[in-house]
Amino acid sequence: MKNAVNNGVWSGTWVAERLGIELVGDGLTELLGLALRRNPKRAHLLVSHVLGKHVPQSPSVVYGSGLALGRRVRELLGADEAGRAVVLGYAETATGLGHSVADGLGTAPCLHSTRRPVPGVARAGGFEESHSHATTHLLLPENPALLAGPGPLVLVDDEFSTGNTVLNTIRDLHARYPRRRYVVVTLVDMRSPQDTARLEDFAREIGARVDLVAAAKGTVRLPEDVLDRGQELVTRYEHADPGARGTARETTTHPQPPHDRTTRVDLRWPHGLPDGGRHGFTPAHRRRLDAALPAMAARLAEALHRDVRRVLVLGNEELMYTPLKLARELEHLLPSAEVRFSTTTRSPVLAVDDPGYAIRTRLVFPAHDNPADGPGERYAYNVAGAGFDAVVAVVDSAGDTDALHAPGGLLDRLAAHTPHVLLTVVPSYVPEPAPAPERPAMLPEPLRGPAFSSYAPEEVGWLLQDLSDVTLEAPTEEREEAIQSGGAHYAESLPVEYQPSEQYQNLFHQALDVSAARIAHAVGMVTESVIAERSPRPVLVSLARAGTPVGILMRRWAQYRHGLDLPHYAVSIVRGRGIDANALRWLAAHHDPADIVFVDGWTGKGAITRELAQAIEKFETQEGITGFDPEIAVLADPGSCVRTYGTREDFLIPSACLNSTVSGLISRTVLRADLVGPHDFHGAKFYRELAGADLSNAFLDAVAARYPEVADTVDTAVKELLASDRTPTWAGWAAVERISEEYGIHDVNLVKPGVGETTRVLLRRVPWKILAREGAGADLDHVRLLAEQRGVPVEEAGDLPYTCVGLIHPRYTRGATGADGKAVTL
Repeated sequence: MKNAVNNGVWSGTWVAERLGIELVGDGLTELLGLALRRNPKRAHLLVSHVLGKHVPQSPSVVYGSGLALGRRVRELLGADEAGRAVVLGYAETATGLGHSVADGLGTAPCLHSTRRPVPGVARAGGFEESHSHATTHLLLPENPALLAGPGPLVLVDDEFSTGNTVLNTIRDLHARYPRRRYVVVTLVDMRSPQDTARLEDFAREIGARVDLVAAAKGTVRLPEDVLDRGQELVTRYEHADPGARGTARETTTHPQPPHDRTTRVDLRWPHGLPDGGRHGFTPAHRRRLDAALPAMAARLAEALHRDVRRVLVLGNEELMYTPLKLARELEHLLPSAEVRFSTTTRSPVLAVDDPGYAIRTRLVFPAHDNPADGPGERYAYNVAGAGFDAVVAVVDSAGDTDALHAPGGLLDRLAAHTPHVLLTVVPSYVPEPAPAPERPAMLPEPLRGPAFSSYAPEEVGWLLQDLSDVTLEAPTEEREEAIQSGGAHYAESLPVEYQPSEQYQNLFHQALDVSAARIAHAVGMVTESVIAERSPRPVLVSLARAGTPVGILMRRWAQYRHGLDLPHYAVSIVRGRGIDANALRWLAAHHDPADIVFVDGWTGKGAITRELAQAIEKFETQEGITGFDPEIAVLADPGSCVRTYGTREDFLIPSACLNSTVSGLISRTVLRADLVGPHDFHGAKFYRELAGADLSNAFLDAVAARYPEVADTVDTAVKELLASDRTPTWAGWAAVERISEEYGIHDVNLVKPGVGETTRVLLRRVPWKILAREGAGADLDHVRLLAEQRGVPVEEAGDLPYTCVGLIHPRYTRGATGADGKAVTL
């Protein structure tokens, strides 16, 4: 076996000597080398020599590593539980490893996460990978029941560094499909004692057992300044002479077009057989693949030259298992040849041509599968200069595009470094869409005031059901404990409505006096943008409840400025559960979906923006009803998440100061299975008893009264806005990820950026601390008052893109916060 030590030189020596990084643990230097990458979250990369990703390796070694781990899991679980287990592998590096572990278990189906949305397939879950170059994972099983069974869930990743990815996965899935046992499988467990304890604490909180199976265990010792020094080193070598350093881009001029040097081989792939576990891969699929492999590998062998001595089978990003099995079969058919396996990747890594460095060369080429996150570079490492006299490129049909074959594409790059390039294309498996469930022909009409809400009936129709007679409120500390432990979803209960003190109410009125004109201007900007770009007679659909006052203000602006009487409805959207599908059905039955404009108050990190896009895609796929535009129109977009906004400044919108008493006396929305059936609207409560404290209409009237004084400036400013580049940068999401890591929270859902979201943390959740931008003035007066009342420290920070950020207590238990729910210092 070719390991990480070649000719007496460990392939992590170069990095270790320059950055002071040390691997501590038996056998680690045999499995791992080190490289550097331009990633602000983690400078170093642990490069596995048995994974089949960055380093070409014998396919028998790659497959055997996963198979052995799977057999250990089977032994750990016992025959009965192993027979009920499901394996989940992580994209992109551990998709093949996950499959191999499932093979070792024997009868386990395998699913792997994916970064490729697939039209027609509903999302069954998703999570974030904190240190990855591309973080968002989707779970798209063809059969949603695959994740819903009671058996053990086996989570497979190539390395276990902080445990954050696994914790985020279990948190998401346990809320949807709780189970008693999880097994984490990895090639190397590199967690610190603190990270190990954190996962153990989490397992106790959710009442589940979490076991770990690893091929090797150890730690990485990092100097405090490793990130800065690593990025400086990357910058220096990226700008060095590529010819001298063996780095990055290949600039060879090719003497003939790439298609003249590429041979396409038809594998005669079995009809209907999935190409991998993106939508689930069952034991029956595995048996079909194994039966077809000898003939498919034989077709590849026939296409290779007889004197071939060194062959690389190159998989493509998430497509690892099928190319690995083909390579292993080819290895058996060509005993006189040295067959190796590796895979292309989207992860950028510095290449340095030094025996003590794990990534000697890299080929750079454009993505060729029309990725959902847009065009970008892709890489193949340690292929150039490796002496392969043939490369077999295996892609799925989604990747068999013009970009694959174009000059500078993958095939063109490969042709510069090997005499023979073979291309084989595996059909991309897309499940048949599920039939739409039967449902009642009629849905109820919207609720309206004064029977439901303190708003006038023409201002908004609520596509909700009235749960006013149901007791749903729970103490804040109890809700937080249940939410963070995975025992409950935040939408299954309501916080006790905050009753503001006289001092706090005075702050609200002061803020309203100061900001009414500013809000009026933003309302005008976003409404004019909607009318100009989206529809001349839009149907406003606000996301209850923070979006509803904004929707009413937009409706009033359209009436004032254009004489339009726009329809306005409020619907529920729940993070992790999506938008109310019955509300969408009602809207589609009564209006043209193309006229629907979703409205919210502000963006934080953009979670609801993403949630809505995914929910609309799922709805249109399942219902066959198309035309909805998932782009949200917001009053304020400090997170730079949308194109349609009134302002991108992060300032105090007074409606964020209060709960129901500035939102028509309506609670936040509720989604609980015993209260909301499959054919019901989501629910909410009308707090009639708070009528004496209601400021909902006073807020609307105060802002609308300022329309005349801002109308002319809006007319001028909106023309400039519409002509500008408003492409979302998602700067807010990047800041949230950084803060999550810097403060040791390791969960982006506990970081709430912006004045509005910070206010919500202080009113509804168990706060830990508040980060305030240096020099923030009166916009934070109410935040400082609430923080003082709840005993929450406020820290100044100089590099915030927001005015402030609220941090929810990351390790909440009632014992940690005290009976009053106040924050404590960890």
